[in-house]
Amino acid sequence: MTTQTLFQLCRTGYVALLMLLSGWFIQQGMTGEYSMVFSLLWIVPLLLPIKGILTGKPYTYAWASFILCLYLLHGLTLVYVTEDALYFALIESVLISALLVGFPFYARMRGRELGLGLKKKSKDS
Repeated sequence: MTTQTLFQLCRTGYVALLMLLSGWFIQQGMTGEYSMVFSLLWIVPLLLPIKGILTGKPYTYAWASFILCLYLLHGLTLVYVTEDALYFALIESVLISALLVGFPFYARMRGRELGLGLKKKSKDS
């Protein structure tokens, strides 16, 4: 798989996740199940890495996985506790799991292409 293909897949998956969760939390806020402020607070962390993800910055892809872990916990908790939103929770969990594999893989591949990485400590020091 090429870096460009992986980039397109990860970016599309992230935008799909953002739209899915935004729709879910806004709908929950409008029905009164959650307050609208609480619903918007759930969306804000997803917006933090959006610029780097859309532009393909490997460093952003590396740290954005930590944010996705929060939403994976949400999805897996919903799978366990609800029957009404089971399909939503399964879709959310599978999509996030795929992104948790794809993001670091893309960051590693693209970082190598750009020559990024940790500097090795010289033996003289």
